[in-house]
Amino acid sequence: MMVFSRRIVPLGAAALTVSLAACGPKEEVHEAAPIRPVLTRVVEASDTVMFGPFAGTVEPRYQSQLGFQIPGRMVARDVTVGDLVTQGQRLAALDPVVTRFDLTRAEADLADARGQAENATAAEARTRRLMSANAVSRASMDQAVARRDTTQARLSQAEANLQKARDQMGYTELKAEFDGVVTQRLAEIGQVLSAGQGVVTVARPDARDAVVDIPEALVGAMPADGVFTVALQSAPELTVRGRVRETAPFADSNTRTRRIRMTLEDPKPAFRLGATINVSLSQDVARRFLIPATAVLTEGERRSVWLVGADGRSVSRRDVTLGPQPENAGEVAVMNGLNPGDRIVVAGVHSIRDGQAVRLASAAE
Repeated sequence: MMVFSRRIVPLGAAALTVSLAACGPKEEVHEAAPIRPVLTRVVEASDTVMFGPFAGTVEPRYQSQLGFQIPGRMVARDVTVGDLVTQGQRLAALDPVVTRFDLTRAEADLADARGQAENATAAEARTRRLMSANAVSRASMDQAVARRDTTQARLSQAEANLQKARDQMGYTELKAEFDGVVTQRLAEIGQVLSAGQGVVTVARPDARDAVVDIPEALVGAMPADGVFTVALQSAPELTVRGRVRETAPFADSNTRTRRIRMTLEDPKPAFRLGATINVSLSQDVARRFLIPATAVLTEGERRSVWLVGADGRSVSRRDVTLGPQPENAGEVAVMNGLNPGDRIVVAGVHSIRDGQAVRLASAAE
């Protein structure tokens, strides 16, 4: 017969054992920081600054709005927008009926005045001969001289009226005053026009300007003697130089921009009137790195960026020196602290720790 022995442990002793175990030293557990995806950019040095580009158009330096010198109804318009015209070419014409009537009446008035002047001159000569023979009084002689002078004055007036009527007849045709191109038409056939009302606008294509509207805040930074690069929007490889010729003294009340006119130096035929262009100016500046403003970590007077390691898996903090604020408010200029080819973090810089593991989510080269 087998005998089993049973060991009985007091309840109080068991509780003491558990209590002592709970009071023992705990082993500390450190959780590894999560790998964070980051947006980065590879920085490149720049020693030039670009003013612009600004969109504009090619416009003529000289253009005239032509109209008839007399009122009337327009019966012909020989040109339209885009037509090339030569000096003396007819552009439009008025109905000449009324003007022709005025010319006929002026011719008749002149014939009448000439006849009266001839009669008065002959009468004055006869009266002078009679007076020499004491056949007429001195008063008769004075009246004959007065009639002669009056008719001569009327003759001169009739001649002037005839010349005016002939000029008015010539004014029924509108002719080009110089070689150019029609850029605008302002009246249609059958329209009754007043004297001086515009009919067409003719521009001289030989002298062309680049016209751009620049925000008023940037006009002060624009160098007055700078040589701008003017490029066609339709063909950016075609460029020409432009120099500022005129700056509007006041800004537009709606857009707050000021109009700048630039002289094009030896423009190519492609820079035709009305062509859309881009105007920019490149200037040499001290070597710098342009980076997004979101890439800079600011702590008091300290400015720094997060530099991605060569393995692309960790980041380290590097202090930088900032330069003058560039025109683009979303960027900052770093003068010292970076090297060409460095990859920096451009977003979320305030939530990164030194040495933290990262993963490149997107690289903006």
